Amino acid sequence: FGGEVERVLDMADGVILLIDAAEGPMPQTKFVLGKALAQGLHPIVVINKVDRPDGRPDEVIDEVFDLFISLDATPEQLDFPVLYASGRDGWCAAELEDARENLHPLLDLVLAHVPPPMVEPDKPFAMLATLLDSDPYIGRCLTGRVLQGMAKVNASVKAIDLDGTQIETGRLTKLLRFEGTNRVPVDEVGAGDLICIAGLAKASVADTIGDPAIREALASTPIDPPTMSVTITVNDSPFAGTEGKKVTSTVIRERLLAEVETNVAITFAESANKDAFEIGGRGELQLGVLIETMRREGFEMNVSRPKVLIRNENGQKLEPVEEVTIDVDEEFSSTVVDSMNRRKAHMMDMRKAGAGKARMVFHAPSRGLIGYQSRFLTETRGTGVLNRVFHGYAPYSGDIEGRRNGALIASETGSAVAYAIFNLQDRGVMFIDPQTPVYQGMIVGEHSRDNDLEINVLKGKKLTNVRASGADEAVALTPPRRMSLEDMMAYVEFDELLEVTPQSLRLRKRYLLEHERKKFRRQMEEDGGV
Repeated sequence: FGGEVERVLDMADGVILLIDAAEGPMPQTKFVLGKALAQGLHPIVVINKVDRPDGRPDEVIDEVFDLFISLDATPEQLDFPVLYASGRDGWCAAELEDARENLHPLLDLVLAHVPPPMVEPDKPFAMLATLLDSDPYIGRCLTGRVLQGMAKVNASVKAIDLDGTQIETGRLTKLLRFEGTNRVPVDEVGAGDLICIAGLAKASVADTIGDPAIREALASTPIDPPTMSVTITVNDSPFAGTEGKKVTSTVIRERLLAEVETNVAITFAESANKDAFEIGGRGELQLGVLIETMRREGFEMNVSRPKVLIRNENGQKLEPVEEVTIDVDEEFSSTVVDSMNRRKAHMMDMRKAGAGKARMVFHAPSRGLIGYQSRFLTETRGTGVLNRVFHGYAPYSGDIEGRRNGALIASETGSAVAYAIFNLQDRGVMFIDPQTPVYQGMIVGEHSRDNDLEINVLKGKKLTNVRASGADEAVALTPPRRMSLEDMMAYVEFDELLEVTPQSLRLRKRYLLEHERKKFRRQMEEDGGV
């Protein structure tokens, strides 16, 4: 999710840019390449899959050159070497006509093109922590590159932050050096080594660990800030604790703090009474991955609607903006453009991308893209491809139209009945099957109008001892709408919550009783929130 990419680049001396011979540079290519070029790395460009029937290697090289220029590459970086390759067949060559034998040309080029590490072996020991993880045997581990000096096991060190403030002192209880993908215990490390150290309890990513004599922190790459947040609270529904084992605020807080410690792209804040936790991330996908992971670990929780993190600079309201690249069949392009316009997006480029295909580039506010992925797939009948990367902050673009329809809310607690669902289908779209457990205040469907409506999905057919022929025919139910975790996160409104348990995902009202909801709406109207 970007955060790790930026930190890993701090440990690299060179990069290999792998490009598909047919697809060309993709949005994610631009993001990572831009970070690498900004750090002064000199890429080796490898055009892969040149044996594809629709390959266009010469055009792709021109596109790569244009991409380098758009990312403000230096003249030296623009003079990049190019190799042609087929990863499937295991060969690469400097020219398409050369012999196609093995990967030796790539390895030779790495030796010739990538400079040795810029280190200072004669200075006191110092390394920049770029990754943080936990090992079951040695405990808390910090990974990074030794930029100056050398160190031995049990050596005394101190950790300082970017401002030079001392965080802690300690000893290097364990030194591990990377050899390939393996970590090998060693007694001594020197400048240029990629290492993992243990023995420090407070030092974190972007901190400098070094000899007690050092005074200044090593330069660290600034990491793009979180753009979106959700509020996680304890599950207080009538079904709380029936499906998960980890339900208290204490265990939820501990799990979130553990995530923040190893993932610097996630931020954590808690309310004064410590029963609500605000988690920030790079988008609803990253937040969704964290919530899904916790769900599989046995946690129960309530999750609010995602909200973007707005900045105020010099009295101006700024919001995060993303660059969205869309590849669709030309017949769907007008539909997509109309949909993006409604989300306050600005088209930056539109061109043909092969037979009957169009590629469009937009700059869109992050809040307008919440939940758009599923709608996009519907609009393009599953044929479109959408990629998005963080672009920057821009002036607030005004209100964006949200969900138009109200909710169908269960008025009783129990198991849903097919007969009741059948008679309520005309009211809107249902989210539940017959026999689904429901509770008062749970959202069981989407109303066909713009207001919320309480319905009774437990009402069964009245039985009599008089029967007419054909009176007990099976009811024909319309299949309910299925939504993923990310879809549900985008669906909920400000007065609703997503209940997450190991076995179920349920939409519910923040206040389960009707009189409490009316009181909440009145309060919001008085405060100007609606």
